[in-house]
Amino acid sequence: MTNDAFEPTSDIATAIKCKNCGADLKFAAGSQSLNCGYCNTNNEIIIPETVIAENDFNYFLDQHAALNEQQTLSTVKCDSCGASTTLAPNVTSSNCPYCDTPQVIKNASTCSVIKPAYMLPFKIVRNDAKNEFIKWVNSLWFAPNKLKDYAKSSAEKLKGVYMPYWTYDTNTDSTYYGLRGEYYYETQSYRDANGNVQTRQVQRTAWFPASGTVNNSFDDLLVCASNSLPQKLVSELEPWDLPELVSYNDKFLAGFITESYQTQLKEGFEIAKGNMQAAIKTSVKSDIGGDVQQIQSLNTNYNDIKFKHILLPLWISAYRYNNKVYRFTVNARTGEVQGERPYSAIKIFFFVLAILAILGIGIYFYSEMQN
Repeated sequence: MTNDAFEPTSDIATAIKCKNCGADLKFAAGSQSLNCGYCNTNNEIIIPETVIAENDFNYFLDQHAALNEQQTLSTVKCDSCGASTTLAPNVTSSNCPYCDTPQVIKNASTCSVIKPAYMLPFKIVRNDAKNEFIKWVNSLWFAPNKLKDYAKSSAEKLKGVYMPYWTYDTNTDSTYYGLRGEYYYETQSYRDANGNVQTRQVQRTAWFPASGTVNNSFDDLLVCASNSLPQKLVSELEPWDLPELVSYNDKFLAGFITESYQTQLKEGFEIAKGNMQAAIKTSVKSDIGGDVQQIQSLNTNYNDIKFKHILLPLWISAYRYNNKVYRFTVNARTGEVQGERPYSAIKIFFFVLAILAILGIGIYFYSEMQN
């Protein structure tokens, strides 16, 4: 077991200064440098070779290793959606990136969290993310006419957010009991519409008891450690280019918001267990064999559990339409867009009306042809 992935306590809210003029710097998405908005100097970020080190899950929990491997954050919790995000140095107010609710720094609090070990820096620049979102809105069916105007204004408010994730590795041993079904066919006699005797083959299933053990290996199973976005929205942003992870570096955070995790390490693994079930059941059914399978009991042991805490980049914005908040996200590595959207009841009504009219005309002409 190694805990080399963690670093000593630090505070990521500290501003990073330009080497030329001393102004606050911002990380330039898609580059390896911090850009100075005053003298336009690029301050290069040296990225050492990254060697991924996983951390022993049970050792970490048993030994309370987090006590010595934390960082201190100053975060603002949104009263509306509950997201806990950082504010950049010298910023006294902002809007929540998840629901657009105003926030003020006087409501900030300090907390200690497990420090991220690795991260994917922003790759998609803000303007490209904005264009991808507008294209996505334009492709939506049954969207209200005003939505495009709302989309353009909300795209201008795009905020870069580093989202916290856990990754888990484990080997599983699953013992099962179930039934293997094998098809066979019986010849059945029946009378047709004319009263003549006919025969047909009828499928039946013979069931046999089955039991055994299957083994599975899971690597880098992602669990989002935030509750600020719907799980469906988060999962549809996958896949992420995790082989490109780099060691955590405060400089990549400059100019962006970082959310602290809400899902604890142990709780995250329970979510990961649920995500493993589909693969485990597929392995069990393959082991049972036959034409059809039933799993009556299943017990899984999780061995060699490893984890790491990482940050992944999103462009996020929220807009209000008819007094309801809609959120959209852009994967800041791939440009994948996912979001929530309203529907126009009037457009859907007239679309259904048009379909019914077309069907009615078709039925009319068909009946005319029959006559």
